[in-house]
Amino acid sequence: MQLRYSFRLYPNIAQAAALARAFGCARVVFNDAVRAREDARQAGGAFPKAAELSRKLITEAKQTDARSWLGKVSAVVLQQSLRDVEAAYRNFFASLKGERKGPKSGAPRFKSRKDNRQSIRFTTNARWSITDSGRLSLPKVGAVTVKWSRTLPARPSSVTVIKDAAGRYFASFVIDTDPHADAARMPDTDQAIGIDLGLTHFAVLSDGTKVDSPRFLRRAEKKLKRAQRELSRKQKGSRNREKARLKVARAHAQVADARREFHHQLSTRLIRDNQAIGVEDLAVKGLARTRLAKSVHDAGWAQFVHMLEYKAVRYGRSLVKIGRFEPTSQVCSECGAKDGPKPLHIRTWTCVACGAVHDRDHNAAKNVKTAAGLAVTACGAQVRPGLVLAQRKETGSHGFPPEPRAA
Repeated sequence: MQLRYSFRLYPNIAQAAALARAFGCARVVFNDAVRAREDARQAGGAFPKAAELSRKLITEAKQTDARSWLGKVSAVVLQQSLRDVEAAYRNFFASLKGERKGPKSGAPRFKSRKDNRQSIRFTTNARWSITDSGRLSLPKVGAVTVKWSRTLPARPSSVTVIKDAAGRYFASFVIDTDPHADAARMPDTDQAIGIDLGLTHFAVLSDGTKVDSPRFLRRAEKKLKRAQRELSRKQKGSRNREKARLKVARAHAQVADARREFHHQLSTRLIRDNQAIGVEDLAVKGLARTRLAKSVHDAGWAQFVHMLEYKAVRYGRSLVKIGRFEPTSQVCSECGAKDGPKPLHIRTWTCVACGAVHDRDHNAAKNVKTAAGLAVTACGAQVRPGLVLAQRKETGSHGFPPEPRAA
């Protein structure tokens, strides 16, 4: 499978200017391609092909006075910008036809130089390389210093240079992983676990382990509030406002980085220790519209589950998602009796059928494991909750034949 490895870049002043020039040229070519498509649509004609756009917007445009500065950047960067336009329209039309899963994709829009994120992509044709001294050599940019936090497991097929809202530069390499190396890195195990995600604790495992919620955004609220207040007081368009904007962006970046690192460490540990994992398919978008919206976004459940998904595929693990309407908090994990919904303030409850005392989250985690088919008996058989026949006098019940009448 393909993965991305990101590393921090530290360009000097001249290299930062060259990257800014490349960002701008790629953005102009992207906008020209979108404009050519829109003009063709309004005129009722056929959309121009990729080869035609490449010839008009890059090759011929370099010969004009208005676009002569396109020749100062790598041609591969401009070609990849056209490919991005093609991919954006392809996703848009597939979304209209219902062939693309997930939320609807809108039509490509024009990019702005004030966008929070700028990026360019270099493929193998661009002849970029990693020097012997560990620098990233980019065409018409130079050898940029890289902060290598780990070694690349294989030769990258492409590299994307990104500038985020906080003014930081990153190099994102695309790597084809080796399945045999991944299998040797994490050997098989016979353990299985169920996970109940929440807000009081970020995760409660079916074995009783509780992972506290770091609440990165809540802890940084005072700092963010102060930085945002300073930004609101600066005059629009001034240099001081740009400095204040960077300060706010860096504060948010620190929160996002800390949350991502926490998710990576926890997901890797769970994948390493367990062969199969059960988790709930939570409706994060719905929960984000409630009064708990800030806490839900702070937890980042969707990002964590996504990490579990691709790491399970990479290391040969099984990840089972159960339905979001599964009553994991209402069913006794000991006898299977359904005790009804309970308010959030009830953290422990006693089963009326068997008398077992349950911790709410731990009981839900064990029910997640059972519903995912990961609970194993002493003889090694998997256990799933079976169908229970309705009671004889229950309305609409057809589980039993009618009682014979007395003669």
